[in-house]
Amino acid sequence: QVQLVESGGGLVQPGGSLRLSCAASRSIFTIAPMGWYRQAPGKQRELVATIAIGGSTNYADSVVGRFTISRDNAKNTLYLQMNSLKPEDTAVYYCNKREEWGLLAWGQGTQVTVSS
Repeated sequence: QVQLVESGGGLVQPGGSLRLSCAASRSIFTIAPMGWYRQAPGKQRELVATIAIGGSTNYADSVVGRFTISRDNAKNTLYLQMNSLKPEDTAVYYCNKREEWGLLAWGQGTQVTVSS
């Protein structure tokens, strides 16, 4: 079973930036599309960004133009660059495969808090 470990979260002021990382225990990014998900308190987990096997990307309307998903296949690491952060981006962020490809066990996530 592949293990996923997210990191890079923290407390940031509105308008700030963070770069999240997701390290996979083995190579999966070239055999499955991946995504970054987030879950805010009291809300369902939502998919915010995806990257296909071929590298094409898609974003939720709420983050388009502000977030960028990328990956380093050699390092088995997925990234999420988050710019122009807003308080509504506050959530625990997770990485995983796209749900239709069969989710892996969730990692512990990384907390992002946007507040002044």
